[in-house]
Amino acid sequence: MTEIAAQTQVALSRIVAERQSKGRVPGVVGAVARAGALAWSTGVGSADLENPGVPPTADSQFLIASQSKTLTAVTVMALRDEGKLSLDDPIEKLIPDSKHEGITVRQMLSHASGMQREPIGDVWDLMKFPSREDLVPGWNGAERIGKPHHRFHYSNLVFSLLGEIVARIDGRSWYDAVKARILDPLEMRRTTVGMDGGPAQTGYYVPPWTDVPVREPLLDIGAMDACGGLASTAEDLAKWAMFVANPVDEVLSKDTLDEMCQVQIMADVDRWQLAFGLGFMLLRRGDRLFVGHDGGMPGHITSTFVDRASGTAGIALFGATSSPAPSALATDLIIKVLEDDPLPPEAWVPGTEVPAELAGVLGTWFTEGSPFVFSVKNGVLEAKSPAAAEYQSPAVFERVSEDTYRTVSGRETGELLRITRDPAGHPTKLHWATYLCTREPLSFGEISGG
Repeated sequence: MTEIAAQTQVALSRIVAERQSKGRVPGVVGAVARAGALAWSTGVGSADLENPGVPPTADSQFLIASQSKTLTAVTVMALRDEGKLSLDDPIEKLIPDSKHEGITVRQMLSHASGMQREPIGDVWDLMKFPSREDLVPGWNGAERIGKPHHRFHYSNLVFSLLGEIVARIDGRSWYDAVKARILDPLEMRRTTVGMDGGPAQTGYYVPPWTDVPVREPLLDIGAMDACGGLASTAEDLAKWAMFVANPVDEVLSKDTLDEMCQVQIMADVDRWQLAFGLGFMLLRRGDRLFVGHDGGMPGHITSTFVDRASGTAGIALFGATSSPAPSALATDLIIKVLEDDPLPPEAWVPGTEVPAELAGVLGTWFTEGSPFVFSVKNGVLEAKSPAAAEYQSPAVFERVSEDTYRTVSGRETGELLRITRDPAGHPTKLHWATYLCTREPLSFGEISGG
């Protein structure tokens, strides 16, 4: 069920209308997606001031700019999963004509390479952007202004080079690779390089001292498309956000998407509210973590963020060069839905069997003086501390061999759990990540016999 309660829809519409009014934005679209589909959207203002009062819709294209980076990153990770590159590959292995050495794919995806922000040539002053032929020579002339991983430094230049890596490895243009690998499988039909000629929001600049907007030009940013060249709609971005919430293997595995959402570097070192994973912004608001990206081009400021835990996404599309914070609107929409009209929890479904080898393992064990409860869910062994917060997932185990299990998620992921039994076959102790687990609480002195 994706439908949002009428009262919540009214509140969502008010939030978008207030941002449009206070931000003096000619045209705005706000949208929410959940349970795999677009659930709500609204448009406020005018899609084109030559036809005033006709608002943009969920089918209106906006330039999504740097949101393009998330699609570039997913394409790179798909190539990684196919064994065609490694995150630790230096750029000179993938682009032999690069004169910068030792910059890894991981550093590039997480803005931790230390390379300068933009291509050489004052591109945002002259509005002349590098062609594919110019990109690598320009890269070679760019500065590495910081040490790798020393601090976060956002770089459009670096993501443009990731697009070149995609093109060289995949044997087709960056956009053709993204289209075949992501857009076509997800049926994102109106996500294109630049506008596609269909319904669209005209981009404007609203001067600070007047209320007369100025129409912004549409730019062709050439070889920088991989960092910011895409246009899209709320309908398409809802499909993208639902993929981020619940990946499909045809595009990218869940495990790899989870990997992309792990913190690689902290962007906000003062309050730790913004970090970057592999191509994704990781934004914290209170106890909630949102995954997504902002985008900004002349006349268009946009954002898509996802609460992956609930499968809920917010989309904010502004038709103005300067606008209210797009991520704030996107996440405000999510929070309003989660607080006022959350989806009901999934119904509990009983399991069908308890594996015989686990019968004596279940219940409370103590390690380092603290209890852990081992239980079975759908035939799979789990463990969780009674003191753990509700939002913390249990450790989940997978059988490796007789009396040996691997922790596949949660606490101590990757570590082994070994079961020791007495001659009658009853479990007497466990070793989890080498730590002893016993049925009775023991001090370290009692364990060692001291």
